[in-house]
Amino acid sequence: MLFVWALLGVLLLMTILWLISIPLKNVSIVDIFWGIGYLVAISFYTFLSDDIFTRQWILFVLVLIWSLRLSGYLFFRNYGKGEDFRYQEFRKHFGAKRYWWFSFFQVFLLQGALIMLVSLPLLGVNLYTLSNELNALDYVAILVWIIGFFFESVGDYQLTKFKDNPNNKGKVLDTGLWRYTRHPNYFGDAAVWWSFGLFSIASGAYWYVAGSLLMTYLIIKISGVSLLERSLNDAKPKYKDYIERTSAFIPWFPKKIKND
Repeated sequence: MLFVWALLGVLLLMTILWLISIPLKNVSIVDIFWGIGYLVAISFYTFLSDDIFTRQWILFVLVLIWSLRLSGYLFFRNYGKGEDFRYQEFRKHFGAKRYWWFSFFQVFLLQGALIMLVSLPLLGVNLYTLSNELNALDYVAILVWIIGFFFESVGDYQLTKFKDNPNNKGKVLDTGLWRYTRHPNYFGDAAVWWSFGLFSIASGAYWYVAGSLLMTYLIIKISGVSLLERSLNDAKPKYKDYIERTSAFIPWFPKKIKND
């Protein structure tokens, strides 16, 4: 029943967002609430549980911090910029006259379904935790979350500062965390979700880690790394050199190339 209640809560959120997007003609507002969707889900998972133990409280707080930071960052990044180019292309492809209702299924319901699937580790922790006792894997999960949150938040901050400088137009960010991975923010996001998967394993909910696997796949293959790499290769000539010397995802020391 926890999953069903969370599903209804996420569905309500996505329906409200869809209704707001119609007069705004801006489907990309859904991206701002991607993190909030998980906060909605874990709120149902946690507060409708029969008992709330230490692991559940820790997980809830970590999801709360992650979701509010991500949604706040996306709000300030996208505020006043109109609809994202990806959704503009969808609007042109499917036709502006019908996209207002088509977007409910293609964007809002789809993202709602993904939130429910990815949130499986959060559900597993709340279903399988039966005492206040923590084990070694819980502490590993906390450490992985700290590392992931650091890479995600600091990576986003460094990217924002880089873009705010008009002198950097057309240039490649290759300093700070971006010196060690081409996508520190995406790596950090994946690490955060693997920390949630570790919490799930620590509770005995093993197969629920499928949500962490799905999130990693989405980040690398669908909406994150692959999509961004294609656009940057076309937009920035020096990006190919950056690819040669910098790890694609997992942070590592840069390679030395002959042009250095």
